[in-house]
Amino acid sequence: MPIYKKGQKEDPENYRPVSLTSVSGKVTEQIILSAIMWHVQDNQVIRPSQHGFMKGRSCLTNLTSFYDKVTCLVDEGKAVDVVYLDFSKAFDTISHSILLEKWTARGLDGCTLHWVKNWLDGWAQRVVVNRVKSSWWPVTSGIP
Repeated sequence: MPIYKKGQKEDPENYRPVSLTSVSGKVTEQIILSAIMWHVQDNQVIRPSQHGFMKGRSCLTNLTSFYDKVTCLVDEGKAVDVVYLDFSKAFDTISHSILLEKWTARGLDGCTLHWVKNWLDGWAQRVVVNRVKSSWWPVTSGIP
């Protein structure tokens, strides 16, 4: 059953789908995540300033680092301009084919890419409301 997020309850876009994943699927996800994270760390794919999706880093560590840099610049008498961007929906719309292309370009090993491609190719969803089920539809974007 879709989970209500916010806004008008009549609007289908205000509901979040629920993903039911098997135990073997969850184990596979962890294996793939480990392979990707090893690659990212070993090849320094992500800059040290990156906080999102990094172990031991969070919004709080990002804000603390940002605040420290801004206050140092202000203390030095320098001007500081800040632009806020909201990427909260960025991974809701990422194309699976583009994601795989990016990982290939970054040198992620072929075995891991093959696993991810097969996993994403089999990803489908449907809606169940009051025990009435829609047809299955392939999911071509987003991160499960």
